Amino acid sequence: MANLINLEQVHKSFGIKPLLDNVSLGVQEGERIGVVGLNGGGKTTLLEVLTGIEQPDSGRVSHVGGLRMAVVTQRGVLPAGSTVGSVVLAGLADDHMTHEVAEHQWASDPRIRSVIEGIGISGLGMDTSVDNLSGGERRRVALAAALVRDLDLLVLDEPTNHLDVEGVQWLARHLVERRSALVVVTHDRWFLDTVATNTWEVVGGRVESYEGGYGDWIFARAERARQADASEARRANLARKELAWLRRGAKARTSKPRYRIEAAEALIADVPPPRDSVSLAAFARKRLGRVVIELENASLATPDGRELVHDLTWRLAPGERVGLVGVNGSGKTTLLRTLAGELEPASGKRIQGQTVQIGWLRQELDDLPKDLRVLEAVQQVASRIMLGDKEISAGQLAERLGFTPARQRTPVGDLSGGERRRLQLTRILMAEPNVLLLDEPTNDLDIDTLQQLEDLLDNWAGTLVVISHDRYLIERICDSTWALFGDGKLTNLPRGIDEYLERRATIEAGKSRADTKPAATAPTTDAAAQRAARKELGRLERAIEKLDQREKQLHDKLAEAASDPDKLVGLGAELKQVVAEKEATEERWMELAEIAAG
Repeated sequence: MANLINLEQVHKSFGIKPLLDNVSLGVQEGERIGVVGLNGGGKTTLLEVLTGIEQPDSGRVSHVGGLRMAVVTQRGVLPAGSTVGSVVLAGLADDHMTHEVAEHQWASDPRIRSVIEGIGISGLGMDTSVDNLSGGERRRVALAAALVRDLDLLVLDEPTNHLDVEGVQWLARHLVERRSALVVVTHDRWFLDTVATNTWEVVGGRVESYEGGYGDWIFARAERARQADASEARRANLARKELAWLRRGAKARTSKPRYRIEAAEALIADVPPPRDSVSLAAFARKRLGRVVIELENASLATPDGRELVHDLTWRLAPGERVGLVGVNGSGKTTLLRTLAGELEPASGKRIQGQTVQIGWLRQELDDLPKDLRVLEAVQQVASRIMLGDKEISAGQLAERLGFTPARQRTPVGDLSGGERRRLQLTRILMAEPNVLLLDEPTNDLDIDTLQQLEDLLDNWAGTLVVISHDRYLIERICDSTWALFGDGKLTNLPRGIDEYLERRATIEAGKSRADTKPAATAPTTDAAAQRAARKELGRLERAIEKLDQREKQLHDKLAEAASDPDKLVGLGAELKQVVAEKEATEERWMELAEIAAG
């Protein structure tokens, strides 16, 4: 395989801190690379140097000639005054057709429609001005503009931010099925494990390369930590604990040979389960009593009166750990606000136990004292707390959540978004709540901090409700999963996220059948519609003929390439896409044929 990009002895610093120190690496055709590391450690800088956005201080970056590449950053910058449609289709016009042709043909292209629906921007309207979009919507539009193009290389910085669970699953499947190479910075561990064939860890100015995704990287870290000296004992234990979860609690997704799997099993032989659920629940009952938070015959609604949940009776038990999922707008945050007591039910009632102390992590970061330093902001809540059976200080807890002693002296106003999120979490835990409500806690947190947070929660005795699009986190720290499907009910999912995705697929398939049924059973008799249908039929017939020819050519090429596995994979993927497009075109032809017949 040819190299698309090469870095040779690249050095890049900001101030006195070297983020990349004599780094040499390359990106090959078809390779899918996940980039991980601490916040501020140089991941985004690596992407910017790779793609030419930033120039290295020294060293050489070379791109193969004619490289077709798209870069989607976290900035979400879009051309002012543009529409959603013009941004998404701009790349197509650059690739192989004029903008006018792209604008005319996008609706009949199943590949483009799939991206628009999968990323979740179909409801925005293609004529909507991008100036009126939220930050998350702008990020999704920029992502869609890259995904509709036929490229050699995609470079994505945190693409799963602002996507729900379904969107993350769709994006992972789409990226695996593409032929293009991929470099992606991500903190979503399920996404990383599903997509990546290789993992780069940016640490201390170096870039360490590992074969495989998250599970393989964790194995390598655990093995490396095991061989390190005693000062690395804590890091070793955390890595081994995470590896034990991957091997025992979830599906073993490692791609390593059998001897590596056996080595992993030996490494975790003496690691206990992440938490003792029975002991924690018993301790939680002592702290909370019998009643925690209960909703009785409660109905929840939006400010404009749209009902989200109807006649809900839900009783949270002491020590219960709940993951809450649902599509955007289904009412997850409204339900969390109701549990917190900030929002009253439209009808019914909320009951709270007398000993309940709620810790609520909001998505907003407006509750931090910007005039204090980090350690002062933590000590403002408490100086020492009991975590499980151990007492720890404010400084120790802050250090566990990523604030070094030096960083603890930093003014809160100078912190990055990710650091403010960590400080928010630290302050909440220092208040020693016995009920934790977490709204998207993984936003802006790197993988190391997520592991530390999960380790803290393993020893935390209380009731927990978590909203998250990070399915790994839900599966890791929650004992039950509940979903809002938009039907006014809260539904328990015994099989967790997998069951949620299956049910959502069934719901969407039902909507699709309902949408197409009127066109099939009650064709219009309007003369203008019949003329338009006949005109469109002619175009579709020509398209089907071309797709037939292309399908035959691909079958011939597959026969010729029988001894070339790499070529077979590429041709097979292209054939799959052509067949899918042909089937969609034929279905549309049949619908229009009925309309044309009157």
